[in-house]
Amino acid sequence: MQHAVRSRAAIRTGLTPVPRPRTPGVTSLIDADALRVLHRAARALLDDLPDLTDRLIALLREQEPAYRAALAKDPTATWQEAHRSLRHSVASLLDPRGARDAARRCSWRIGAARAEQGLPLDALLHAFRLGGSLVWQRLVEETSRAAPEDVRLLVHVAADVWNFVDEHCTLVADAYRQTEWQIGRRRENRARLLAAGLLDGTGRIADLPEAARVLGLPEQGRYAVVAVTGGPPARSAAARAAAVPAGSRVHWHAGAEADYGIVLVDAHEGLPDPHEPGTPPPVPGLRIGVGSPVDGLAAVGEARRLADTALAICPAAGGTVRLADQLPAALVVSSPELGRALAEKVLGPLLRLEPADREVLLDTLTTWLDCDGSAQRAGERLYCHRNTVLNRLRRCEQLTGRSLARPADVVEFSLALTARRVLHD
Repeated sequence: MQHAVRSRAAIRTGLTPVPRPRTPGVTSLIDADALRVLHRAARALLDDLPDLTDRLIALLREQEPAYRAALAKDPTATWQEAHRSLRHSVASLLDPRGARDAARRCSWRIGAARAEQGLPLDALLHAFRLGGSLVWQRLVEETSRAAPEDVRLLVHVAADVWNFVDEHCTLVADAYRQTEWQIGRRRENRARLLAAGLLDGTGRIADLPEAARVLGLPEQGRYAVVAVTGGPPARSAAARAAAVPAGSRVHWHAGAEADYGIVLVDAHEGLPDPHEPGTPPPVPGLRIGVGSPVDGLAAVGEARRLADTALAICPAAGGTVRLADQLPAALVVSSPELGRALAEKVLGPLLRLEPADREVLLDTLTTWLDCDGSAQRAGERLYCHRNTVLNRLRRCEQLTGRSLARPADVVEFSLALTARRVLHD
């Protein structure tokens, strides 16, 4: 909507097309006459600015659907915006140098304000060009009414007028895009703060509706948190796809040591496995901890703690650990001091053996437990006779003073071995 003109001599710099040769005196007279005609018509437009504004508003209502909503919501503010823009535009026709900065500031403010309001940029640029067309049309109409013989002189300033319109379209587009970028950054920062509050358990109950809206997740729902770290890099699309099945509603938050996915899960089944059981992780070295489901965004902090526990169980070489499948190990890592004390109390005599002897006995005991107490299957897995397995187990019993026939002792053996495996330090 901003339009102004400078004399042709003022903008005839740089690599501009050179007109057909004329004497300097003739060129000066034509420019002066054209500016005189332009200024006379512009002063008439200033005197009739409210009517000019009404005509522009009518054009916007008729030709630009996006402005209809703005006019319906706040017709007064929209009219005043158009009036200010036209006033600066017409003033720029009369005094290009004196009015230039104010006109530019006006266009910039309009571009920024409309970006904040969410008006499409195409609609805004269309409005500015409609304003330019209307001003030019009224200049021609006024000159035709007051002095028809002078209409031909307006041709000499037409290019300047439209160049100025293009300049302000570029200006308003720059303001719009810069403001849009700033809005995006503010939204990203707000989403990051809200997600961090949920995951840390420090978010306010009053912020839950906003968090649900900003993160695109329902306030009431069943959620699991997935913790992802390791791999090259952990924050790649492949890493996140390995952690959460395609099509899931999830918001990712980049933490200091791990990325966290807040995942909306099935009310009864929890988070499905993103890949077939038994298949290797798609990203080598990637570690994924899947926490147990909780109810509502308010409980996401607890879900994150469960995911961190699952991640702590995950092997250093990589893999996926679902907390629901590793509850004994979760108990151990939740209290590492007690886990180390249990390992020392139960396995101490075995741990103090020579390394080769120690590893054979511990591996045999672990395999026997994994095979549900079957010496035959343990022997097949260890490539030895079942009697060899039984002899090693009896030696474990003798050294530790515990019996594998007693369920309580078996539980202690199992937890102690788990503590040794998951408590790496």
